[in-house]
Amino acid sequence: MMHFFDIGNVAVSIKDYPISYVELLGTLFGLVSVFYASRANILTWPTGIINEVFLFILFFQVQLYADMFLQVYFFIVTIYGWYNWKTNKVEKKITATTYKGRLLLAIAAVLGTLAFGYLFRHIHLLLPAYFKTPAAYPFADSFVMVLSILATVLLARKKIENWFLWITGDVVCVILYYKKQIYFLSLEYLIFLGLASYGMYHWNKTLKNG
Repeated sequence: MMHFFDIGNVAVSIKDYPISYVELLGTLFGLVSVFYASRANILTWPTGIINEVFLFILFFQVQLYADMFLQVYFFIVTIYGWYNWKTNKVEKKITATTYKGRLLLAIAAVLGTLAFGYLFRHIHLLLPAYFKTPAAYPFADSFVMVLSILATVLLARKKIENWFLWITGDVVCVILYYKKQIYFLSLEYLIFLGLASYGMYHWNKTLKNG
């Protein structure tokens, strides 16, 4: 009997594309988590944890170790965000960062992309036992990774700028995953793009209404 968490355990096939229970549940809870985030609903955090657990298992089995460790980071920030959004039963309000804060975010995004891009571009040379082939699109992947890290921190602090970072990252992911012929994932990020756009609209409306 195949283990439930094995990616070979197929839940459904869509046009000859097999989707395992792990990928299906990870995807569904990812969508639910982003929807709740767009509504500034605290349930984004517990559903996010479920998403992160399933994606950690998935990425481990497909040898995407950078994405696997990124889920650990997301898990830590999710715990922080959950605590930060509702401490002592006083709900944290949506706010915006300062001009200086936005400038620092831009600098962090550029420097982080260059640093991680260089690392992943050469990781097959640094750790050949674990990474047999060179990374595909290392700088684009790193750009998405850095934006995701920054956006998660801003989301945890309920800063409206998190949505601009998610939208930018989602656009890159839609194109990148399509070019890599991961069409199901590309479609998922197209949905994420729509949810993130709605999130920016809803949060901005809430912010203006005070």
